Amino acid sequence: MFRKYVNNCVFALQHGYRLIDYSSAYGFEHLIGKAIKKSKIPREEIIITTRVSNSDQFSGNIRNGFFQSMKKLGVSYIDLYMFHWPVTNCYLETYKEMEKLYQEGYIKILGVANCHQHHLEEILKVCNVPPAINQFEVHPLFTQKPLIKFCQDKHIAVEAYTPLARNDDRLRRNRVLQEIAEKYNKTIQQVILKWHVQNGIIPIVRSSNLKRIIDNISIFDFVLSKEEIQRIDSININSRLRYDPDNCDFTAL
Repeated sequence: MFRKYVNNCVFALQHGYRLIDYSSAYGFEHLIGKAIKKSKIPREEIIITTRVSNSDQFSGNIRNGFFQSMKKLGVSYIDLYMFHWPVTNCYLETYKEMEKLYQEGYIKILGVANCHQHHLEEILKVCNVPPAINQFEVHPLFTQKPLIKFCQDKHIAVEAYTPLARNDDRLRRNRVLQEIAEKYNKTIQQVILKWHVQNGIIPIVRSSNLKRIIDNISIFDFVLSKEEIQRIDSININSRLRYDPDNCDFTAL
């Protein structure tokens, strides 16, 4: 399994992907390091993202956790460093520790993940270096327009995880998406990814299927019309598929 994981990552890098999104909580950072070396892609061309785990936030072990991640990845700096969740009574101190690492030159960009507007407002009150990116759940069933607008107004880029809604059947059967996909001779998944990009969102995709890895990056040969984007926007039913950071058990994540 581990060999396949490394080989899939190498395949993606060699076919144009340049952003690797990971977290210390996943436990296999050393495999990312192996894939980067095996790919022969210059390190400076690759954007490596990793995150502070919730357990490190609870223990306050931000600094040691960071250097352990960097060692496992086999790199001398991290391009984008986030906390994984805004852990209650921890995330502000966590962000301050992240800022120290940034100021010491170990991190190029600071970001956060799973932050609602009120989390961002609290961070912006106390930070010296505002987060450049907020990664949270976005897809046509859950468009999060108010939060996206707040981020964009504050010059915080948005990354979408679960951008394809885990291939939810409600999207695969959606007639609007089917019609647009047929028009451009694309898959529904490609149409959704293009919708993200044209909305100014960075979709974070993953797949172990080599064909789908290629499909997910093959979205730059067509352009959705303004009307088509609006039609996809209208699919929204505020259906969250993952955890709500205001209502979850951070010890279990």
